[in-house]
Amino acid sequence: MKQLEYQKPNRLTFKEGNPKTDKNKKVEGLEKYRILRLNLAPADLSGFNVCPMASAGCKSACLHTAGNPVFQKQKDKGRINRARYYFQSRVEFLNQLTKEIKNFEIWCIKNNLIPVVRLNTTSDIPWEIHNIFELFPNIQFYDYTKIYKRAVKFVKGEYPKNYHLTYSLNEDNKPQAKYILKRGGNISVVFRTKKLPKRFLNYKVFNGDKSDLRFNDPKNVIVGLYAKGRALKDKTGFVQDV
Repeated sequence: MKQLEYQKPNRLTFKEGNPKTDKNKKVEGLEKYRILRLNLAPADLSGFNVCPMASAGCKSACLHTAGNPVFQKQKDKGRINRARYYFQSRVEFLNQLTKEIKNFEIWCIKNNLIPVVRLNTTSDIPWEIHNIFELFPNIQFYDYTKIYKRAVKFVKGEYPKNYHLTYSLNEDNKPQAKYILKRGGNISVVFRTKKLPKRFLNYKVFNGDKSDLRFNDPKNVIVGLYAKGRALKDKTGFVQDV
C-alpha cells in the first residue's frame, strides 16, 4: 500500500481537555483519578480502519465530532497524523507511546494521583497484541469495544487483570450483547431519553455518564449513556428509544 502523508506528532496522548474523560474530577471519591487518552481518527478517516466493527449508527454518532466545530479541522489533522503514524511507523509509534505512558505514571506518583489509561478513545484497536498492559501492571487500562471476540475474551478472563472492556451495543449486535451479559460482562447502551430507564434487556441500568471510569462500574449491568450531538438524530437503531 502506498504511504500516506503525515507529520510525526510531538505528542500522542493527553491527560486534560476532554469533557468525557475529565468528569471524574468533579465526582466525590473519584477526584484522584487521572485519565491519559489516545485519540486516533475514527473508522477509516485516516485511510486506515481503526474501527473494524463500527456500524453505520456508530459512525454517524461518533464523539469524534463532539465539541466546538471551530476546532474540528485541527482535531481531524492531529488524529489522522497519529493514526497514520501508528500504521506506517509502528515500532517508532509504540516506543513513543510507551515513553509517554511511563512519564504519565511518574507524574501521577509525584502528584499523589491514580493513573488510568484509555487507548481507544476514538478507535477500537486490539492493543493487547503489543503487550502494553503487562508493561504497566500498576496502571488501570480500559476501553469500550464493538469487537465481539475481544469482549468474549474479556468475560472469559483471558486479558491481564489491569485491562477492562465494556462491550458496546449498536443496531445490529443485540444477540452478541446478550451473550456478553449472560457471561457476566457489561454492555454500554446509548439512550435518547432524558431519563435513563431502570432496566433494559432485563438488566439493571447504571448511569455511565457520571464518569468515564468503566472499571469502577458494578458488574453485569447495562451502562446507560445519554445521546449527545449527532446521536440525538440517529435513525439507524444505534440509539435506543424506551
